[in-house]
Amino acid sequence: MNTKPLSFKYELEKKEPRTNEGGTTRGASVKDFPASIGIAGVSMRLQPGSMRELHWHANAAEWAYVISGTVRTTIIHPNGHSYTDNFEPGDVWYFPKGYGHSIQATGTEECHFILIFDNGNFSEDHTFSVTDFISSVPAEIAAQNLGITLEEVAALPQKEAYFAAGIVPDELSFNALPRPEESDIELTNLHRYPLHSQQPRIIPGGGLQRLVTSKEFPISTTMAGSIIELQPGALREMHWHPNADEWQYYISGQAEMSVFLAESTVVTERFNAGDVGYVPMGAGHYIKNTGDTVCKILIGFNSGVYQSIDLSEWLSGNPKDVVVTNFGLAEGEIEKFPKSKLFIQPQK
Repeated sequence: MNTKPLSFKYELEKKEPRTNEGGTTRGASVKDFPASIGIAGVSMRLQPGSMRELHWHANAAEWAYVISGTVRTTIIHPNGHSYTDNFEPGDVWYFPKGYGHSIQATGTEECHFILIFDNGNFSEDHTFSVTDFISSVPAEIAAQNLGITLEEVAALPQKEAYFAAGIVPDELSFNALPRPEESDIELTNLHRYPLHSQQPRIIPGGGLQRLVTSKEFPISTTMAGSIIELQPGALREMHWHPNADEWQYYISGQAEMSVFLAESTVVTERFNAGDVGYVPMGAGHYIKNTGDTVCKILIGFNSGVYQSIDLSEWLSGNPKDVVVTNFGLAEGEIEKFPKSKLFIQPQK
């Protein structure tokens, strides 16, 4: 009996959000999006001053990309060192699994960012939050640990806050550690990578790519990420990733993607802004801009090393007689095939 293939599309921004105290979040784990077995994602928005409270994730590392607004993060390492960083649109952060952190919107407008986790079973609803931890233990324990009275413990949140509304931090509160001399400030910090500042790989008439891996961003050992922009009609050519699953968030535009699952099985999906796509490790796929504006896509991989095998590079890397025999080509037809890697093919 034939079974219907999994869908590789999820309409994330149409999901009913979790909302309170100046923040909203929409998540897609494998429970919501069954095809997404290796990666989960969250679209989060914070109003100025609002904070995703101090928390940690026991089963996944966190990779994030800021779409709009500005935000400040804090993180604690097991060696006791704390770090505070500020992010703008196009910036990326990475927090290893189990490290406590917080996220707070700064500036005067809403901050929107996408969180990507290297575990499809991740869920924001099962994150460990500091208020939930403290309010769940006996009051006497919390009082002893914090050095406060039982009455003061009773005044603390008695359940998980999740979001906390606060004032917008001023510039002095940005500093967790002494700021170096201006000439010593680096764009890339331990937990921050300015992806939008990277010189992109440009394909004339087709689009561009910005890519960050553990090579450029050493702390991001389990995840890599990319921004791809496709011009109208352009094609991110047929390819696959031998070492990682692929999770996509469509920032703008429209696109078509097909996922090849072998044995003549292809699943084709069509995407709009706010949708999420997924490709299993090793599955062949392409992405084509089907709209009349630039299609911008955030892509996350659950490996710190980026690997891709593109159809044009594969075919052009073989002796011509191998390709001729494989496809039963007539004389001269091989000369029409790609001579080198295309990556993005403009509309003809």
